[in-house]
Parts: sequence; structure tokens; C-alpha cells
Amino acid sequence: MRQPIIRLFVMLAVVITAGCGFHPRGTTQVPSELKTLIVSSGDPYGPLARTVRQQLRINNVTIVEDSKQNRIDIPTLRLGPEAQGRNTASVFISGTSAEYQMVMTLTAQVLLPGKGLYPISTTVYRSFFDNPNAALAKDAEQELIMQEMRQRAAEQLVRKLLTVHAAQMNSKATLPASVIPVPGQRSQEASSSSATSLQ
Repeated sequence: MRQPIIRLFVMLAVVITAGCGFHPRGTTQVPSELKTLIVSSGDPYGPLARTVRQQLRINNVTIVEDSKQNRIDIPTLRLGPEAQGRNTASVFISGTSAEYQMVMTLTAQVLLPGKGLYPISTTVYRSFFDNPNAALAKDAEQELIMQEMRQRAAEQLVRKLLTVHAAQMNSKATLPASVIPVPGQRSQEASSSSATSLQ
């Protein structure tokens, strides 16, 4: 009698999680117009660019080569620099720092051809306990924390693509696909791209 009840509860849990839109951790329902992206970075082989590309692939986003033809039709994710910092959170009795709050900020811009430029950013915080008696272990631990922060920040940056989609849907300002001047006629000013800061 007990096994059928357990089986029933397991099946009920599967049905509920499937129906509520549950997705594995680290995945996002990326909007269809952003399912194919150009990823542009000042350091294309650096740890940030690699981590963001990995997160995009996990979320079934196709990354294409940056070419003149592709830029006309395909959205571009432009990665900015990775900003790192730390603040003292607590001190020892001697006055030296005992705990730091580490901060990492990622900034990017999403260029939607013919629709606008949308800045996005995300900030991740972590605590780090300083141990002056284990300098080598401290450096290794700090590097692991930075990698984990970069991973979380990349996940959040991919989630921000949903806010880009929402802002683009709410914005009435669009860029013309092409403006062809006609001799003898006064060309109208093309509306500038809508830039909405999405924090």
C-alpha cells in the first residue's frame, strides 16, 4: 500500500514541475529573436567571453561569426569590460582586514538591427575571509571565487535578454532599415536608436 502512494507523489511532483515552467538551474527562456546572436568582445578569448558564450550555448543560443552581412540581420551582444573590486567588511583586533566583500560588474549592449541599442548590466557580490597565515591558499581560493562570480554574472546577463525583449516590445522608436537620399529632396532626420538602460 505504501509503494503506490509514494509512486503517486513522485508522479504528481513531475507533473507539477513540468506544468509550472520549471527549467534546470542556469537556463533561461531566451526570446526567439535573440536565439541567434553575434558576440562581440574586446578580448574574445578571455575568461569573460568564454563564460558568456558557454552560458548562451547552454540556453540554446546559436552564436554566429561577426561579419558585415550578419550585422545587418542578426542581433549583436557587445560585451564590455569586467569590473572587479573589493571592500573591507570586517577587521581583526589588530586592525587588519579579516573579511572582504568582493564585487564584480559586467556590462554589455544588445544591438537589435533596425530597432535600437539596449545597455544591460549585472553585479555579483561574494564574501571572502582573509587568512594572512595561508597566502598561497588564499590566492587560490580567491581565484575560485572570481570564477564562480563570473559564472553567476554570465547567467544573470543571459537572463537580462528577457528585459531587452520587453523593452523592445514597449518601445515605439525604431530605426529605419535603410535611408536612401533622393537628389533635390530634403531628407527627413532618421530617428536615433532607442537606448534604454536595463539594470
